Amino acid sequence: MILFESGGLAVRQLKAEDDVLLCRWLSDPAVLAYYEGRDRPQNLAAIRETFFNRKDEDTTCCIITYDNNDIGYIQFYPIGEDERTEYGYSDFSGNIMGMDQFIGETVYWNRGIGTQLITAMKDFLQNHKHADKIVMDPQVWNHRALRVYEKCGFIRKKLLPKHEWHEGEYRDCWLIEFDCR
Repeated sequence: MILFESGGLAVRQLKAEDDVLLCRWLSDPAVLAYYEGRDRPQNLAAIRETFFNRKDEDTTCCIITYDNNDIGYIQFYPIGEDERTEYGYSDFSGNIMGMDQFIGETVYWNRGIGTQLITAMKDFLQNHKHADKIVMDPQVWNHRALRVYEKCGFIRKKLLPKHEWHEGEYRDCWLIEFDCR
C-alpha cells in the first residue's frame, strides 16, 4: 500500500519480500556507518525478527522508492510514555510521532532526496496521523543528516548523552523536533 507520492518519491508499506532488500542495505558498511553500526551487519533471520516480527504494533515500517526504484527504509510511530519522559514531554498531551530512516542505495545519497523525503513525511504525519510534534534522535556526529533535518524545519531541542549504542560505544544524540502547530 502506497502511503504517499511526491515528485518521483513514494513511500509504501513494507512487504515480506522486502526482507532481501533490507538485508542487502543493512549489511553494506557504507549504510551501517550511519544506521546500526558497521559492527552489526544483519542477516535475513535478524531482518525478519527486527522488521517483520515486531512486538510494537504501533510502528509503521515502509520502503522508500524513487523513480520506481526501492532505495531505502523509513518508519514512524507514536512516542511512548518512557520516551516522553526521557525527552522532556511528560506534560505535553498532544500527539508526538517519531521517525527513523535511511537511504540504503548509496548512489542516491547527496541528491536532495533526503530533504524531499523528510518534507513529504512531515506533511504526511501532520495531515494523516495528526501529529502535533515530530521527533528524531540523530547522533551528534551525523552532520549531513542534521543539515537535512534543520533545512526541513527541525530544531535541536535537547542533547541526549550516551543515548545510542553504535560501533562499540554509547554515542550522544540530539533530540530534534518539528512543531506542527
